Amino acid sequence: MVPLGTLLTPQQSSLYGFSSETLSDLRKFRFASGRATKMQAIIYTIDKESYDIRKDDEATVYESIEELVEDLPDNSPRYVLLSYPFKLPDGRLKNPLVLIYWRPPTSLANQMLYAGAVEQFREKAGVSKLLEFQEEEDFEDIEDQLQ
Repeated sequence: MVPLGTLLTPQQSSLYGFSSETLSDLRKFRFASGRATKMQAIIYTIDKESYDIRKDDEATVYESIEELVEDLPDNSPRYVLLSYPFKLPDGRLKNPLVLIYWRPPTSLANQMLYAGAVEQFREKAGVSKLLEFQEEEDFEDIEDQLQ
C-alpha cells in the first residue's frame, strides 16, 4: 500500500500494464500501417488476472472487415487497432490509424475493465481516432466514420 501524500509515477498509478513486446508490436504496427495500401487490424485483449493488455490469442493481422468481425467475441469487449487506407474525393490517399473499442451489449461483466483502459491504450497506440462499436453493423459504414 502506498502512504497518503506519496506521489506516484504514471506507471505506478495505472492498473493496466503493457509488456515491452506489446509496446514494440504497437510501434511496429503504427509505422508499417502508414505505408499500407490495404486494411490491417489486430485485436487486443486485457488479461483478467494480470491486467496486461496484449494481442488476442489468435494474434492475427486481419485484412478484411468481414474476417475481423467474424473473430470478435459476442460477449466480451476488445480493442481493435485498425489501419484503413482509402481515397479522398480529391484523389489523395488517407491512412488513419484508429482504435475501435468493441463493446457488445452482452458484455456487461467486462465493460468496466475495458472502459478503464481505453484512454491509456489509445495513448500507447498513438491513434488519431477512437470509435466505439456495439454491433457488427457498425462496421458497415466505417469509411464514412473515418472521414
